[in-house]
Amino acid sequence: MDFTLIICTYMRPAALLNLLNSVKLQTLYPSEILIIDGSTNDGSKAIFETETFKNLKYFKVDKEHRGLTRQRNFGISKISPNSEILCFLDDDTVLTPSYFEEIIRAFESDPTITGVAGIEINANKWFPKKPNQHYDKNRYYEFEDHIYPEGSRNVIRNILGLQSDLGPGKMPEFSNGRTCGYPLTGRNYEVDLLIGLSFSFRRIVFESNKFSTYFEGYGLYEDADYSIRALQFGKNIIATKAQLYHYHDEAGRPNKYQYGKMVVRNGWYVWRVKYPKPSLKAKLKWNTIILLLAFIRFTNIFTTKKKQEAFTESIGRFVGWLSLWLNKPKIES
Repeated sequence: MDFTLIICTYMRPAALLNLLNSVKLQTLYPSEILIIDGSTNDGSKAIFETETFKNLKYFKVDKEHRGLTRQRNFGISKISPNSEILCFLDDDTVLTPSYFEEIIRAFESDPTITGVAGIEINANKWFPKKPNQHYDKNRYYEFEDHIYPEGSRNVIRNILGLQSDLGPGKMPEFSNGRTCGYPLTGRNYEVDLLIGLSFSFRRIVFESNKFSTYFEGYGLYEDADYSIRALQFGKNIIATKAQLYHYHDEAGRPNKYQYGKMVVRNGWYVWRVKYPKPSLKAKLKWNTIILLLAFIRFTNIFTTKKKQEAFTESIGRFVGWLSLWLNKPKIES
């Protein structure tokens, strides 16, 4: 299979170089690599004056095409007609050597699979279940003889009966599902939502769908929106053998107030893409969870060292929730 790798980058030259160096070591190398650079300086461009990467094409985009959504759509417009698979990676990831080999193997295993995501291993908190040991269901989530320690937000949701009864990556009618990922079992798991730091699609998906123009700038949850729209063509899976590291480079991220607003407003948008007409019970659950998480984030002022970030993000969440009563996002068809 010919496949294309698109990396959209913004002001992260060191992170980008780390990723490209890990691409060099792949057991299966991309047919083409497209770098879509929205940086306002030439720091990332300078990499290619001293480093050479096979099959790579570099594009520096102007303000009109800047922002994750626009850069991804720009990249799609530049793909070779021979590419059957399109792979996206965030610029602050680093791949294990067999990453692409496992992604392509997953596609080849089942023609009805049209979306595949890898799994970040440095943030994976799963551990094997110990025999004859009891795990509190409010504090631990059990799946296939593996255990995941729940964070404080999920512990409270479990106690209040606000947790999803679906598996990770599946979106319940009230939207807020489990985000713990999967244990490293080597298996593939069918999901609704793929994570944009590492997702890939067959040509039928990216030929038919563009990333929504609603998600401008940082583009929080545009990956969830695209994943849901991709389901009309087949199945989405997480391939736990396709492994990578994610280092969460803070460069290019929005301030916490804007982030808080996006969590709520963009989250509402994605929810209504999947469930245009949710039940009253689902609406009540969604709103309850949004307010609960905003309140928990506010209490982080007293429990973390980054007090200002906790305060501004919590205010952003509350403002985002209030704004929905006055101005709901318009869902694109």
